[in-house]
Order: sequence, then structure tokens, then C-alpha cells
Amino acid sequence: MFSVRRLAPRAAAPRVLPIPALSTSPRSFHASAPAFVQKGDKLPNLGAVLMEGSPGNKVDLAQELKAGKGVVIGVPAAFSPSCSNSHIPGYIQHPALKDAGKVFVVAVNDPFVTKAWGLSLDPKGESGIRFLADPSTALTSALDLSFDGTAIFGGPRSKRYALIVEDGVVKDAFVEGDNTGLDVSKAENVLG
Repeated sequence: MFSVRRLAPRAAAPRVLPIPALSTSPRSFHASAPAFVQKGDKLPNLGAVLMEGSPGNKVDLAQELKAGKGVVIGVPAAFSPSCSNSHIPGYIQHPALKDAGKVFVVAVNDPFVTKAWGLSLDPKGESGIRFLADPSTALTSALDLSFDGTAIFGGPRSKRYALIVEDGVVKDAFVEGDNTGLDVSKAENVLG
């Protein structure tokens, strides 16, 4: 029914790999991966991808911080021990917080979790810190601050970091080298 045809072996054609498009970004002039967000970078303009309190309350962080001073604090997870017991309470209780401008805590969680977490840490909202959800890691990935947290958190998470922002530009970046430590990004180092 089926006939077998014997063909002369063909010489294999060389494999052609796609050449990535060249970037005009000054930070990617070579083939290595770009470094995480750095001093002098503009906050990425992603639109309203973050959420505050509910999925319907979208926040555009670049718009919020386009003028004036601010701090963005990134954490691996709401309600995790280091985040809840020392990292964020350190900011809430720091005397220089009132002079920091707009302050945002961003966690790779859903907005219901970040809302409950914010209420547990600052029940009356007296600190002025806003707790934002980045459930799809849109901001975290754009800042190149995500890591594979599957073993502990069940999926991708944010490195622990703090960014001082002025007029939409990162003035200083405090990123934990081991992703989750609490040395570089603590309030004493960031706020003084």
C-alpha cells in the first residue's frame, strides 16, 4: 500500500538563527542582558497596570511620579515575615517618611491581598504609603527586578528594592543582591 522511497542523503543546510534587532538604548550596546533599573533611568511608562485595593482601581505609577519626589518600595510578597515584620514597618515608622514625597509599596500579589496587608500594617492609613498590586509582574519585569520565586512563593516575584524617584527619573536604586535580603533597601539606608 505504501511504498518506501530511498532518497540519497542530503547535505544538511546550516541552521540560521534569527539576529535580534539592534536597540538604540544606550544601556544595551552589547549582547549581555540589561542590568536592572539604575540611577538616571526613567520609570517605565506602562499605563495603568498596577492596582490599588481592587482590580477596577488601576494606577499608572509613571504618571503618579512624573512630577515631584517619591519612593517606590518593591517586595517579594505581602504578608511574608521580613516584609511585614521589619521592611515596611521600618518605612512607616521612619521620621523622614513625611519628606519623601509619594510613597508606594509594590508587591507581586493581587489587589485584595495588598489592600488587606496595607490595612494590617497601617490600619488608619496615617503613613500615607499606598499599597499597589503588580499581579502580572508588568512593572517588576519592566524594571528587570523579577526573579523565579516558584520554590517559595509559587511563581515569579519581585526582588526587594527601593527607588528614590524625582520628576519621573530614578535618583537612586537600592536593590538587594540576593533578591530577598533586608540590608540594602531598608528604610535607614533609603530615607537616611
